Parts: sequence; structure tokens; C-alpha cells
Amino acid sequence: MSNPQNRDHDIVIRGGTVYDGTGAAPFAADIAIDGGVITAVGKVAGTGAEEIDAKGQIVTPGFIDVHTHYDGQVTWDPFLQPSTFHGITTAVMGNCGVGFAPCKPEQREWLLGLMEGVEDIPGTALAEGIKWNWESFAEYMDAVAASPLALDVGLQIPHAAVRAYVMGERAPALEPATEAETEEMGRLVVEALEAGALGFSTSRTVKHKDVKGGSTPTLKAEAQELHGIARAMGKAGKGVLQLIADFKDTDAEFAMLRGMVELSGRPMSITIEQDDRWPDVWARVLDNIAAANAAGLPIKGQVPPRATGLLLGLTASLNPFVMHQTFRQIWGAPLETQLKALRDPEFRAKLLAEEPEYPAGEIIEMICTAYHKMFALGEKPDYEPAPETSAKAVATRTGKSPREVVLDWMLERDGKALLYFPLMN
Repeated sequence: MSNPQNRDHDIVIRGGTVYDGTGAAPFAADIAIDGGVITAVGKVAGTGAEEIDAKGQIVTPGFIDVHTHYDGQVTWDPFLQPSTFHGITTAVMGNCGVGFAPCKPEQREWLLGLMEGVEDIPGTALAEGIKWNWESFAEYMDAVAASPLALDVGLQIPHAAVRAYVMGERAPALEPATEAETEEMGRLVVEALEAGALGFSTSRTVKHKDVKGGSTPTLKAEAQELHGIARAMGKAGKGVLQLIADFKDTDAEFAMLRGMVELSGRPMSITIEQDDRWPDVWARVLDNIAAANAAGLPIKGQVPPRATGLLLGLTASLNPFVMHQTFRQIWGAPLETQLKALRDPEFRAKLLAEEPEYPAGEIIEMICTAYHKMFALGEKPDYEPAPETSAKAVATRTGKSPREVVLDWMLERDGKALLYFPLMN
């Protein structure tokens, strides 16, 4: 920045409450900036070509969000909303093995459906915004670089896209990769790293399904494939390994993933989630990470600062009644039609008395039955609700059934009210 007014500094931010990122107590201070670099923090006597009054405001370093799924949005939204609203200045995408490059033209719709299913990002919005002016990952990076961006971004090459690009229909069919296919996947990953990709990501969780209910194509990738890609990354000497897994067979699964780090020498970041179905698995994973660290292996757990949650309701993709046969009679109908049925005493009574039919052990079972962690989101969303405000607690106090409580919540605001369901963590 030039300083045409011959002031002491380019920018002075006055009187803000500074949280400096070290964990120290906040303090009031001015901040001087020159040439894009902070040159003073404290009482700044000189003047700035630009003066910003920050009294009553919080001033912090920018935040790096290491786990986002803006892979489509980054090509059309310079602000990556809502991240910029929260002080994010760097967003990393391409996580969990899903993304949009490399991609052959005939695979575009399938990749859109995979992202929609895994991350609940409307495929219609993605289809409308994405120009598809790329096929290779390097071309995708060029497309992102050509987009006007208000913050920095980092891109990872996703395993699902790489696998489909190399294996075609055999990838979503969960077939094992041949040695030749593994070698080609490794080549594509290294090519992406050389073009500037931050790393390689994959998913090994049954939670991740495409919009039609098919498993993510990387779910059952074998050690030969994962280790082959890792070896290629090791030869390149670049890139981070990022992944999510269920870890049901915790030690065996972790051993295979640890092998990727041992073979490549590259750091690994593992999403850690506490799942009610296997409530102690997260602790076992952390124990394995600690043991790997003790052996000198750079593996870290990636833990969300808040619960991994779902929003449920009549206007959302899911709600607690989706596995009730009675509700399925109106599921997908216009909201007005659903409201008319749910306000009908006979229909309502039948729905509330009915037991849902769900596959035992699946996440959908929790969504239909875990009333102790269902909360009214409210017009001013509360993502850290108290246990005594849960549907189960309200039902106990009022003498209603938990189903009746959540149904009443869903009907508020003419059926547009949402429930908050902290699914993981």
C-alpha cells in the first residue's frame, strides 16, 4: 500500500480489544500496519493514511479453517460466505475425499451428486454455479486462481475424484484398484501436488453417501491402493494426508493408515468424532495417534470446535419422522400439504403412535430416536444448548411424548422451524 498523504503508517487500527492468538488475556491496543505487515501493537502515537476506529470491537489475527467444502463455491463466490463473516482469512477445501477435479465431462453429474449426498450442499446450486472450465486438477487450480477471492484458499486433491477418473464405473462399485490403476492415481496426485495442491484426502466412513444412497467410492480402498498413493507422495516430498474413517476395527484400521505415513514421511490429519454408536472409539484413536507421535510420526487429530450437527425439519433434507411409514405418505410434498396433514388430528395421532422402521445401527436410527440430543434451533440459533432444553427433558417436564414435542417444534413458524441435532462430538 502506498502512503500518498505522507503519514506515519499505512493503517492504524485504534482502540480495539486485541486477542492475539496466544491464549493470553485480551488487551486494549492500537495496531499499526505498514506494507502489509504489523509494525506496532500498543499505543501508536503516529497517524495512519487510513485510520480505523475499533473501539468496542474485537481485533484478532485471521483464522485458518482447515476443513471446508467450498470446492464448487470457490469458483463463483469471492467471499466464501459465511466463512468471511467469522473472521476466516484462509480456507482449506478438498477434504474427506470429495471435490470436483480431476473430472471427465461424463462424471460431472456424479461428482455433484456425491458432494450433495456427503455434505448436503444442494446439487442445483452447484450445477448452476460451476462452469466446469477444467478437467485436470491443475486446470481446476487455474480456474480458482482466476476467480476474484477476498481470502486465501488451499486446495487438496480428493481421492473420490481421482479414483473415478482412473477407474471409471468400477470406483463407485467399490472394486479394488489394480497395481496399474494405483500407479496412475499416484501420478495424478503428484501432478496435483506439483501444481500447488496442499495434499490428498480420502474417506473411509459409511456416513458418506452420494445423493442416491451409494457409498463414497473410497470406502473400501485397500492398503495396496492407499500405500501406493502414499509412496508416490513420499517421492514427491510434498503434501498432507487428510482423512475421515469410522475406525470400528480401530487398531487394524489405524495400522493401515499409519502405514501411509511411514511409507511417505508426510504428515496426516485425521478427523476425530465421538459417535454414540461406538462411544469409546475416539479415545482409542487418540491413543493410537499418541503412540505414533511417540514413534516420531507426524499424525494429528482434527477435532471440530463444536459438535458435527444436523439441522432437521420439514424444509430440511431429514427430520425425526422420515422412517415412519405414515410420514412417508407426505414426504416430498409441498410444505402446505405436509402442514395440512400434520395438523389433522387423525393423521397426527397415527404418526405419533407408529414405531419407525429403520436399519439398526445406522445413523438414521439416532435421528429418529435420540431425543436427548434434539433441540429447537430457535429464530436466533443456539448451537450450544443446555441438556434441560432437549426434547426428552421437555417431554419429561410436560408429560408429553418426545415425538410430540419435536413434532410441535417442527410445526412452528408455519413449518419452517428447524431442530438442532448434534450428531457427533
